[in-house]
Amino acid sequence: MITQAHTLGKDESRLVDCQNGFRLLPEVCEAFKRMQAAAAQDSVDIQIVSSYRGFDRQLQIWQNKWSGKATLLDANENTLDATTLTDQEKILAILTWSALPGASRHHWGTDLDVYDKNAVEKSQHDFQLVCSEYDQGPCTQLNNWLNKHAIKFGFSRPYAEYTGGIAREPWHLSFQASADKMLGLLDEQVLLANLTKSDILGLDSIIVNMPEIYQRFVLNRGLV
Repeated sequence: MITQAHTLGKDESRLVDCQNGFRLLPEVCEAFKRMQAAAAQDSVDIQIVSSYRGFDRQLQIWQNKWSGKATLLDANENTLDATTLTDQEKILAILTWSALPGASRHHWGTDLDVYDKNAVEKSQHDFQLVCSEYDQGPCTQLNNWLNKHAIKFGFSRPYAEYTGGIAREPWHLSFQASADKMLGLLDEQVLLANLTKSDILGLDSIIVNMPEIYQRFVLNRGLV
């Protein structure tokens, strides 16, 4: 049974080690391996670069960005000067690339980030997981292959386009059937209650801006 603890990244009991320590739900892992095998037939080496992340790991990412230990980027991957931003602007900048703890699709075991390992290694490219690598770089063939074939294996690309919410992420895949069940359990007030119990930085501003945050970023409805 799926509970809100699963959606919040606080219950890992249903996960399996899919490949190289990357954890996913069993049905997601099986579908990924089928897709991986099919891609290999077309000389595309799909490998996982990120999968499940729990609440605490997502919190660490947030804390590092809020405190200035990690770089903030705009939707076009340009570096921002965090010292010039208001708290609200800082929140929006972080959320463009990194979800609130408790609100990441990576909490669900349904979502993963992928790259073409062989192509990256052959290119001797310093891989950064940025859009240019999938548009005109070593992962272009992978990107094109996913556009054509991912849906056949049950995977969607929730961040295929930027609409004012989460930035475009051509590497991000979501196993649609299982992810939709998790999405249906999301609750703004439950999320806020869990954040209030944590030591997240910027909490006061998060509380004030939560209605916009939830619609624009958590549900990724962007600017409507």
